[in-house]
Amino acid sequence: MSSSVEISLVQTKSELMQFIKCQWQFYKNDPYWVPPLIMDRKKLLNKEKNPFFKHAEADFFLAKRDGKIVGRIAAIKNDLHNKYHNDKVGFFGFFESINDQAVANALFDTVKAWLAKRGLTHMRGPANPSSNDEYGMLIEGFNDSPRLLMTHNPKYYLDLCDNYGFYKAKDLLAYKLENKKVISSEKLKRVAEIAQKRSGINITSLNMKNFKSELEKVKTVYNKAWAPNWGFIPMTDEEIDAMAKDFKPLVEPSLVLFGEIKGEVVGFALVMLDYNQLFKEMNGHLFPFNFIKLMTKKKEIKWARVITLGIIPEYQKRGLDAVFYMECLNRAHALGVDLGEASWILEDNEMMNRGAQVMQGEVYKKYRIYEIAI
Repeated sequence: MSSSVEISLVQTKSELMQFIKCQWQFYKNDPYWVPPLIMDRKKLLNKEKNPFFKHAEADFFLAKRDGKIVGRIAAIKNDLHNKYHNDKVGFFGFFESINDQAVANALFDTVKAWLAKRGLTHMRGPANPSSNDEYGMLIEGFNDSPRLLMTHNPKYYLDLCDNYGFYKAKDLLAYKLENKKVISSEKLKRVAEIAQKRSGINITSLNMKNFKSELEKVKTVYNKAWAPNWGFIPMTDEEIDAMAKDFKPLVEPSLVLFGEIKGEVVGFALVMLDYNQLFKEMNGHLFPFNFIKLMTKKKEIKWARVITLGIIPEYQKRGLDAVFYMECLNRAHALGVDLGEASWILEDNEMMNRGAQVMQGEVYKKYRIYEIAI
């Protein structure tokens, strides 16, 4: 009989490093896993520096058996989420576990108790640490590495969640887009042309020289465009600033697009090259020499990810998303990138799913948000 599981609260910097680095042991035999950059994980989990923690609190826990780490988890209370949705949902995140139900149960029980103590009624996740970061558990598409900022996990995690009593709150879809298939869509071309003529929309790309003022455009569109979506949490100005600072060295200006009609910003698309292709070789370390690889091997990247594409509500359902998609497609092709992932898209977001289907996109990965009553 296996010995009992001990759960301990992460309290010191060295314990936080254990929390981060133990992930390597769970994926040592998984050829598709992409190690996160350790410096990014430290920044993300830093309660003093990550602006997320100005409206949220979290604790991190390690599971040990016979002194060896066998799992980890985060308990998260996001006040901005509960204020925005007027509910009492708490989150779990950064979940890892060996294939042992007792370990998973002990971790989930710990978070459940932590959330209950704070008056929350439901536990949802995984959120690392929110829907504006890495979100969802992979449930289909295990034989491929994740694209940039998407999650990856062993298949047995689904059993651990199902056996615990979690139910599906929502599924998230990832579409594979292939240039040759998209350009063969006469419907997309037709919709884009008509929308362009009717609206007079002007698509411009990111001007790095005016980065700060360009960022103000993002703030104008982001929270308006995504507000109606299930589980959406507005990003504070500080969070958008922090994200922009992280993305700035990696961003390809021609793939960050703004749509303006009569001088008003009505839409925004953020497409990133899939740097996971390079991160996979770096084993969590950017310095001293891997940083050079980012610059020298950038042209080897063959995938891009459409991270966000949003139109403010009063301009939706006019075909403007088709105009953006055509622009993204042509600009990526000019860079030699002909494979894309549109992700993640809520399973019941009809407008976005229809757009991906018009481009002959294929749902090739699915992610699940789990929930359970406390």
